[in-house]
Amino acid sequence: MTFKYSVTLPISGGNKLRRFQDWASDHLPELSYSLPHQTPIKTETMTVRLRSVEDRARLLEAMAATPLS
Repeated sequence: MTFKYSVTLPISGGNKLRRFQDWASDHLPELSYSLPHQTPIKTETMTVRLRSVEDRARLLEAMAATPLS
């Protein structure tokens, strides 16, 4: 199965990938996603690739309830 869907999340600062992985393991441990290999520190967003529209909706709901720090 491929990651056909994506969502762009607001996230700034360093260690975006690790911070997202930690957040996802705490709030959506069953979620399958794909992250970019790296993100520049200066960027204010990050795109996460997902397998389904339902995964995208679950991620956005969880992000609204407990934002990524």
